[in-house]
Amino acid sequence: MAAFSFSDIEAFLDRHPHLFEEYLLRKAKCDQVSRWLKAHRPSKAPATAEEKGGAAADPLWPPNADGLRRRSSHMELRRNFAQSKATTAHWTYDEHVSLSEHESQSSMMRRRALLRKASSLPPTTAHILSALLESRVSVPQYASSAIDYKYRLKETNEREFFLELVKDISNDLDLTNLSYKILINVCILVDADRCSLFLVEGPAHKRTLVSKLFDVHSGTTVRPSCSTLSSSEVQVPWGKGIIGYVAEHGETVNISNAYEDHRFSDEIDKLTGYKTQTILCMAICNSDGEVIGVVQAINKNPMGTPFTKDDEKVLQMYLPFCGISICNAKLFSESRKEYERSRALLEVVNDLFEEQTDLEKIVRKIMQRALTLLQCERCSVLLLEDSDSPVVKFSKTFELMSPLCNLDHDISMEKLSCSDWLINNSIAELVASTGLPVNISDVCQDPRFDAEADQMSGFHIRSVLCVPIWNRTHQIIGVAQILNRLDRKTFSDADQRLFEAFVIFCGLGINNTMMYNQVKKTWAKQSVALDMLSYHATCSKVEVDRLKAAKIPLSNELGIDEFHFNDFSLDNDAMITASLRMFLELGIVQKFKIDYEVLCRWLLTVRKNYRTVAYHNWRHAFNVSQCMFIMITTASFQDVLSDAEILALMVGCLCHDLDHRGTNNAFQAKTGSALALLYGTSATLEHHHFNHAVMILQSEGHNIFANLSSKEYSNMMQLLKQAILSTDLTLHFERRTRFFEYVLSGEFRWTDEGHREVLRSMLMTACDLGAVTRPWKISKQVAELVTSEFFEQGDRERSELKLTPAAIFDRNRKDELPALQLEWIDGICKPLYQALLKLNRKLQPMMDGIEANRNKWQDLCTSYQQTRRPSVSNQSPKPEQHTRSNEDAETSEGPESAEKKQVGNSKSDAKSKSS
Repeated sequence: MAAFSFSDIEAFLDRHPHLFEEYLLRKAKCDQVSRWLKAHRPSKAPATAEEKGGAAADPLWPPNADGLRRRSSHMELRRNFAQSKATTAHWTYDEHVSLSEHESQSSMMRRRALLRKASSLPPTTAHILSALLESRVSVPQYASSAIDYKYRLKETNEREFFLELVKDISNDLDLTNLSYKILINVCILVDADRCSLFLVEGPAHKRTLVSKLFDVHSGTTVRPSCSTLSSSEVQVPWGKGIIGYVAEHGETVNISNAYEDHRFSDEIDKLTGYKTQTILCMAICNSDGEVIGVVQAINKNPMGTPFTKDDEKVLQMYLPFCGISICNAKLFSESRKEYERSRALLEVVNDLFEEQTDLEKIVRKIMQRALTLLQCERCSVLLLEDSDSPVVKFSKTFELMSPLCNLDHDISMEKLSCSDWLINNSIAELVASTGLPVNISDVCQDPRFDAEADQMSGFHIRSVLCVPIWNRTHQIIGVAQILNRLDRKTFSDADQRLFEAFVIFCGLGINNTMMYNQVKKTWAKQSVALDMLSYHATCSKVEVDRLKAAKIPLSNELGIDEFHFNDFSLDNDAMITASLRMFLELGIVQKFKIDYEVLCRWLLTVRKNYRTVAYHNWRHAFNVSQCMFIMITTASFQDVLSDAEILALMVGCLCHDLDHRGTNNAFQAKTGSALALLYGTSATLEHHHFNHAVMILQSEGHNIFANLSSKEYSNMMQLLKQAILSTDLTLHFERRTRFFEYVLSGEFRWTDEGHREVLRSMLMTACDLGAVTRPWKISKQVAELVTSEFFEQGDRERSELKLTPAAIFDRNRKDELPALQLEWIDGICKPLYQALLKLNRKLQPMMDGIEANRNKWQDLCTSYQQTRRPSVSNQSPKPEQHTRSNEDAETSEGPESAEKKQVGNSKSDAKSKSS
């Protein structure tokens, strides 16, 4: 073997310093390191700012800590492997970083924001709130004794050395810092190369061993920092491997050759090149003898030396003190968590009292607090439609994603629509019906979980915690649900208790907001009622007696038995008698035992409750009912519709525009009228017409349904509501596609209630727009009335709202009526009547009337374009003319384009083009 000189070896070590460092860390003695530190002690010269900062951090630590720091080569490989297995937490740490420094800025900003909110509260309340928000529970920090000092004590005075190790851990209440101290002390105590500490977590039936400090080397000089708190953790299943065995049986395991023990896994050794030889593993117990942790020491120094019985004895003496300190730290940690949770609930209360006027805003705040408080990926709040109903039905659904979950940032922290709610409504329904919370730790093992909905949503659910939301009268008004903890653990019992306490305050806030909205609606309803009462009144007894005694002419005498009925042939009184004739001739008076005097009074009051507007008045209501009457009798719909359906349709026709103000739904929304506040912006007027009809029916002496049974009355009111609401063209467009499919494919079934409901809606729309089928002279006159009414609305929009009205409301563009009417007929009317004609060939006269009127409108449109073209060619094109020519081009795009344009219009917009 070739001999190497000292200079050769020194040159080799200079080229490979990491080998020297590895050897030094494994073989060097404490006294050797101390002598080196003394020999290389820095001079007394003034220190730099960086050196001062380092020294100030901890005077007990060696000034040149980097000299003892182990290289990361093998260590990092071991850590990365553990992270890939179940994953890790505190590997090596950033030196001198304090948890309090990390929290100071964020917590201070949060407290200042809350105090700004509290400034709006009364002085006494604000003072108490500020005191509570400013108070904190701080973790006491105690520096550990220097490692070299402990090594010296071990060699000189074993008693003082042991007491020093006990004192080192006795006052530390930070669990991470305490765990670090325990591992360093165990390494020194038994001369181990490295140590790991695993603590027991989870309920008794599902315990695991978790280590946030894995493979801490005896020579490390740095302590835990907050920058590593977000790392994962090493988890060992209960009863698995050497650590799991010790935890399960409470026995000490001392292995002189790890590779000969079947419980040992050499995967980490193979990956890192570090060889585990000897292992000493011992349980840590609390005062009741329960195992609360396991400490594992690896490779006694010098390398290859087995751990002795004395090592077992001294470790057995030291670990009970460790158990006491760990229990104290856990208790302190739990009390601190409870304090933080109480602070969070206090902040929730502050938020609730700050915002009680907007339901969506307050629910959003609640969900944001829940995501932060419980550290979960997704939060949902579902509110019940009717808390008194035995059938669970949610009216509103709110969802929020945490910005911390690994999902698309485009949807983080955004409210999702109800249609996106695909995540196991059955669980929420179960909670809402039983009032009991549901905590599912593994949804794949729970039969209540809908796996298909989970796949369709694109959001993978692991765990679910769902609790009911109660109001102040202990009624369930909804449910709150959180999904997937961010740390991938399951929701614990403590999480459930916290969420239930949190939801109590949320229920109060939601209830208060809903009550506020009810008060607003009540005020709006009262305003509408006073407005109606100031204008309307019931008919007089004289009018009723006169009508009751009057002779009712026959249908042919009144002319109401023809499709081409003249809408202007009868005066107001004649229309009342004609209405009576239609009810009598249909036989519904006798079939439903309607009192004749009550019917007369009801008809007269209905007429009185129509306003004297240009078009949507009593005459229009009567003409719509006459159209329905002729379709039922002459077209033989009487043979397929039930008596209840016929009565509901006739009453619906007479009441479908009650108390119409001559303006459309869009105008109500723009002006923020009481009607819009009361009924919302969807089918505003139609809901008002129905409620007005109900009010008349409930007035004394007006209930024409008085002789119906309770079930028949409920069914009749449902049919009546469907009939009146179906005159909203927005609803018509939603339903007509299905109706066309049923009819054109020949799949329409009279026995299917869904098909019949769609047909009734189509009949109501066909009658409401029936003026387009009348003779040309009548149809044109009606169109002029509609135009007049809408021009008045356009004038109000221009004067009151300072808006430029659409062409249909702009009297300055009245010459465009023929083109608009053609668009209306081709896109709306003609397809509807064609479908009805296919269903019933006896409606051919109505189709003939549409064709004749369309030809007339076409002639007018052509004539208008011909007279307009020369004037346009003689003038230079102006921006306004160019815009109008574009609009003319749009009107000639065909029925399909016209139909698309009409979908967004309200019912009244559509009617302005009818007739």
